[in-house]
Amino acid sequence: MLVLLGLVAFLPAHPARADNPIIQTVYTADPAPLVHNGRVYLYTGHDEDGSTWFTMKDWRVWSSADMVNWTDHGSPLSLTTFSWAKSDAWAGQTIYRNGRFYWYVPTTNRATGRMAIGVAVSDSPTGPFRDALGRPLIENGEIDPTVFIDDDGQAYLYWGNPHLWYVKLNPDMTSYSGSATQIPLTTAGFGTRTGDANRPTLFEEGPWVYKRNGLYYLVFAAKCCSEFLAYSTAPGPTGPWTYRGTIMPTQGGSFTNHAGIVDYQGGSYLFYHNGALPGGGGFTRSVAVEKFTYGSGGTIPTINMTASGAPQVGTLNPYVRQEAETIAWESGVETEPSGEGGMNVGWIENGDYIKVKGVAFGSGARTFAVRVASASSGGRLELRLDGVNGPSAGTCTVPGTGGWQTWSTVSCPVSGATGTRDLYLKFTGGSGYLFNMNWWQFS
Repeated sequence: MLVLLGLVAFLPAHPARADNPIIQTVYTADPAPLVHNGRVYLYTGHDEDGSTWFTMKDWRVWSSADMVNWTDHGSPLSLTTFSWAKSDAWAGQTIYRNGRFYWYVPTTNRATGRMAIGVAVSDSPTGPFRDALGRPLIENGEIDPTVFIDDDGQAYLYWGNPHLWYVKLNPDMTSYSGSATQIPLTTAGFGTRTGDANRPTLFEEGPWVYKRNGLYYLVFAAKCCSEFLAYSTAPGPTGPWTYRGTIMPTQGGSFTNHAGIVDYQGGSYLFYHNGALPGGGGFTRSVAVEKFTYGSGGTIPTINMTASGAPQVGTLNPYVRQEAETIAWESGVETEPSGEGGMNVGWIENGDYIKVKGVAFGSGARTFAVRVASASSGGRLELRLDGVNGPSAGTCTVPGTGGWQTWSTVSCPVSGATGTRDLYLKFTGGSGYLFNMNWWQFS
């Protein structure tokens, strides 16, 4: 489905300190985080390479246990999942209820030419997802659904641009009671916009609704264009809303922004997008994250975009199998569906690398095993510590295996890998593509 066009070939050679944007293999937008079973699952849109419009054909899933090393789960949902969808795989959100995951997304209905909201369902947070209804859940030409389940079990779906709407979802999460209700966009509730008589408030799009310590939050993209992130709060899920101010000022090389906020492992995190990757801009965006602390009374501070991103939560265990597509930072590589299931890293050329952050080697690793495939003559995988040209902990020679999906396990001795270090998987060899990589493990 996807043909990637060498986006990461333009990445800087030594971005050792940069962990934002958190995904570098493709352009991503409109982050929607979900905490489930001790991991953060991140649902994003996908801007096509070289886009000059919001050209988006599928949605993507990533996950992390430490906020810095993100595993690529590929695309379990696309326009083709919805038989009625024509185009525009735009900003959605996934929520968990009763053992299933419901992904609400806006897309253009082929029959009407209008934006509609569909819902897909899966038994797994990483999919695959299927169309739950075979038709739109709701359609009024507006976009950007966010979903929230209150403490009493009532679920709400909000969406809108230029207006703001909600419906009360039924327990099945695929139908609703009553009709769509428009939330009054007052300047007291959503701030004052000047210079546009048709849009008197700051609300633009991209609502994100949640509840924390008894207070209801509505975070939104404000005042196009360029947008900033702002928020309002309320004593109840339908208001009345009170405008509380700016979260993230206009910055970052993309004229849109889109927020997702979660608490995880005792910290609070703002996900957003910008245009920070090479070739990035308003139609080629990238998801990033910052950690923050609420103020007294639940206020959200002003948060600026950084290149460093969020700190690592804990460490990564190298003594269990780790997917090759678990990445803190990379240069040159891309991912693809693997013949062995899941995803693998491919398009590996001489000088490319993957950084895995905060690897807890403890008293020391002795051997390294890696699952590889190569239709060429292979290459070498150098294990470097703390930098792409840092101390060597070992080198595995990868032979040709007879095909890009013909897999073999190669191992090599390791020395000097002790304590907690950043691991760099550095790829060297001849010209052209060297090999693919599915997983790795130290022992």
